[in-house]
Amino acid sequence: MDPSLMLQKVKARLPEKRFTHVLGVMNTAVALAKHYGVPEEQARIAAILHDVAKYADRDWMRGIIEKENMDPLLLDYHHELWHAPVGAYLASYEFGVEDEEILDAIRYHTTGRAGMSDLEKIIYTADMIEPGRKFPGVDRLRAMKNDGLDRLMEASIRQSVEFLVSKNQPVYPDSLKCLEHFEQQKGNVKND
Repeated sequence: MDPSLMLQKVKARLPEKRFTHVLGVMNTAVALAKHYGVPEEQARIAAILHDVAKYADRDWMRGIIEKENMDPLLLDYHHELWHAPVGAYLASYEFGVEDEEILDAIRYHTTGRAGMSDLEKIIYTADMIEPGRKFPGVDRLRAMKNDGLDRLMEASIRQSVEFLVSKNQPVYPDSLKCLEHFEQQKGNVKND
């Protein structure tokens, strides 16, 4: 499916403010892809579709998670996490995306995971640092673009985990494994 047609279909599903966010993520992801040598078209499609299920009915999303045998642990966490794996499902079944890298970038854009591809890192970080985001520390993250994609991703997942902990919110295991992965890379965590 043509990206401009995807954009039209996504726009019809989202409030204007969220669609503006999608455009910001798309532009940021394409710029990061160009900077880090990742195919821009993959970044564009993943960014366009990353929030396609954001406003889907909760019961419907629960049904998709169960029917598609997605990780049942998702249902024990806040429903805000559900739109990512359900979005990957929609990207595949409704929008015809077959590229597993794009589907994984959509699937893990809220939680991260250990061993992310560069495309996954780009979508995760673009979602955090797009121009519409305003939270303490976002400017520091934006300034890290030239420090390398791994450093940007590590700082982004750390920001997310620390925010959830500060709010006494449970942290999904994939996010903790993602952070631990970066700590292992620096030799701060030993793999038993």
